[in-house]
Amino acid sequence: MTEKSVGTAIDDVLSEYSGLETQLSDPSLHDDPAAARRVGKRFAELAPVMSTYTRLAAARDDLEAARELADDDASFAAEIPELERTVSTLDAALTDLLAPRDPHDGDDVVLEIKSGAGGEESALFASDLARMYLKYCERHGWKAQILGVTESDLGGYKDATLSIKSPGDSPDGVWARLKFEAGVHRVQRVPVTESQGRIHTSAAGVLAYPEPDEVEQIEIDESDLRIDVYRSSGKGGQGVNTTDSAVRITHLPTNIVVTCQNERSQLQNKARAMQVLAARLQAAAEEKAQAEASEGRTAQVRTVDRSERIRSYNYPENRVTDHRIGYKSNNLDAVLDGDLDALLDALVAADKQARLEAQ
Repeated sequence: MTEKSVGTAIDDVLSEYSGLETQLSDPSLHDDPAAARRVGKRFAELAPVMSTYTRLAAARDDLEAARELADDDASFAAEIPELERTVSTLDAALTDLLAPRDPHDGDDVVLEIKSGAGGEESALFASDLARMYLKYCERHGWKAQILGVTESDLGGYKDATLSIKSPGDSPDGVWARLKFEAGVHRVQRVPVTESQGRIHTSAAGVLAYPEPDEVEQIEIDESDLRIDVYRSSGKGGQGVNTTDSAVRITHLPTNIVVTCQNERSQLQNKARAMQVLAARLQAAAEEKAQAEASEGRTAQVRTVDRSERIRSYNYPENRVTDHRIGYKSNNLDAVLDGDLDALLDALVAADKQARLEAQ
């Protein structure tokens, strides 16, 4: 970003931050919990920018004062090099914070994991991926909920839907990390069904959607929906099989199908299924708009074609490879246990670099 664009951007942030402070100090805001959450979340997102800007302004003032007094006092002259380094570091940090970002980075996420080619082995791998994401959520203190699961004969997952939320008004949204998981994940290992010890290759697909705070933000015509209820099965706790509480919603214009069976009542399952449907419709609309706007451009990291393989998990060599950025590491066992940060950090860095180059 140029110095002029940084100045314009920080002016905008200062104005927005002041407005958010005013809103948060108004007791009437909290009469609407959803609005209060949105304002609080945005306030938290801007806090690192404000903190860095405040520290940079103070360091610049100190540097200017030190330069003015250096001729009369050698101690001030000695402080100048360190103050210059501090200003340079904070200036770079502020520029980075003001760089273009995905507007959904602070959002919660819906993940759908589906088995693919490979039959039972693919379903077992899909369940391994679901466990990996659940373990990663535990490490970060995120709330993960399994909304629905269809199990295979051997206990794998033909499909699973997870809702993942960050607590409170944390500026570190789930989408900022897990958006990179969308795509085809390939596994190379000896299946439990293989009697000859031969290595097989199979795959599972992961779909990721930012989850809107409110279903009402997405217009859904009730006449476009077919809603079926059925008896829950699989995950869900005691009594899950005793009533027709599970809900399947089909959005007829797009043929998107969403199921939810993990809540206690049919109404609760319908409400959660509507949230997932809203997330999918929002993602589809944004992807269509983005495709139209960027036709002919090279896809960025986060918009990689979901039909392409994005990552391979090689069990014999304990290796994980992300094909989008050429990342490789020999800690597959740790990755499958939820230790994804090094891999996701590399993807975040690549995404950030792509955004800067696109300016």
